Amino acid sequence: MENKMNRIRRTFVAFILTIVALSLGLLGCERIASVIPDTQTPQMPDSEILIGVHVPLTGTWAEPYGLPMQRGFELAREEINAANLLAADLSFITIDDQSTVEGSKQAMQELVSQGVPAIVGIGISTHLIEAVSIAQDKGVIAFSSLSSAAGLSELGDFVFRAPLAVDIYIPSGILATQEKLGYQTAALIYDASDVYSTSSNDEVHKALLAQDVEILTIQTFATGDTDFSEQLAVIMEMEPDVLFISGLAEEIIEIIIDGRAMGIPDSVDFIVPELGQDEVQKAGSAAEGVITFLSWSHLSDTPGNSTFVANYRAAYGIEPEPWAAQSHATLYILANAIATAGLTDAAAIRDALAATKDFPTVLGNFSFDPNGEAMYDPVVLIVTNGELRLFE
Repeated sequence: MENKMNRIRRTFVAFILTIVALSLGLLGCERIASVIPDTQTPQMPDSEILIGVHVPLTGTWAEPYGLPMQRGFELAREEINAANLLAADLSFITIDDQSTVEGSKQAMQELVSQGVPAIVGIGISTHLIEAVSIAQDKGVIAFSSLSSAAGLSELGDFVFRAPLAVDIYIPSGILATQEKLGYQTAALIYDASDVYSTSSNDEVHKALLAQDVEILTIQTFATGDTDFSEQLAVIMEMEPDVLFISGLAEEIIEIIIDGRAMGIPDSVDFIVPELGQDEVQKAGSAAEGVITFLSWSHLSDTPGNSTFVANYRAAYGIEPEPWAAQSHATLYILANAIATAGLTDAAAIRDALAATKDFPTVLGNFSFDPNGEAMYDPVVLIVTNGELRLFE
């Protein structure tokens, strides 16, 4: 007679394949067989499984990042629990990191002290770098659903993330856009005080040089700046074919608006890695034609994506943000690792996470490389009539 753990794993596999079938009309166990071991796994306790959620719910990063992340986690938890995918329901201990480095450290410390095996969320890259050692030193999984600066997963063997790293998606995005648009000169502007923005700019710089694109100027600003006129004046004088903007939500919006208002013509393409629909709406007509590189799109033909978009709209009355989709996928990947491990032991879950290969998520068929970096296909989008559409 099969034991309870085998039944749990079979239920998990069946549910994921059902989601895939709903959106793609496909049903095939080969997609996830590679992450389910053939050997018997230990029984999980029949109790709730506590997961730490580390997100900014107040402060600067709450609206653009933290609240979408929380919605993605909550929707995934409801789906997983309703389908009885694990031996016990997933429960959250949620701590607000208050959009600060110190708050991020405090949130991480508090969650580690609660004895959770895994912590998800862990927002912007600057905060992850400062806080992740707290989890790593205690052998607790730190699974980011937002941070995408290069090399972060190398900070420890308990560190994972769902977004593609900038050194993965930016070169492919530049290759696609340069081939289509034919730009030969570029200007760059980035937030020199932010880890993600600096990493993004570094990868843009390297990828442009690899394509023999001449970089006319590199301008900098800092998080919280509101006046970009001096930098934009220099850029306008240089007359580049394309302007790359690497920053966080608030500054990105202002640079897009100010750049067009100052007279940078529409013939200069704006390319902004990681631009969401919320930023597009806030930038208004200035965002028309802006191109972005992302890990996810609501238009993507990925496993379960159409179902996720419909469920998100029904639950929250808004369109899902990329950060919500990444968080939704993060919890499913973690739940699959827990089911695979058959334990709530962090080391066992870590090993199962590391072995994840071709697992179907809204982001695509998801794998981790040996360094814990996410691997799947990125997307390139362009703002058309105020909406992010696939860049053809």
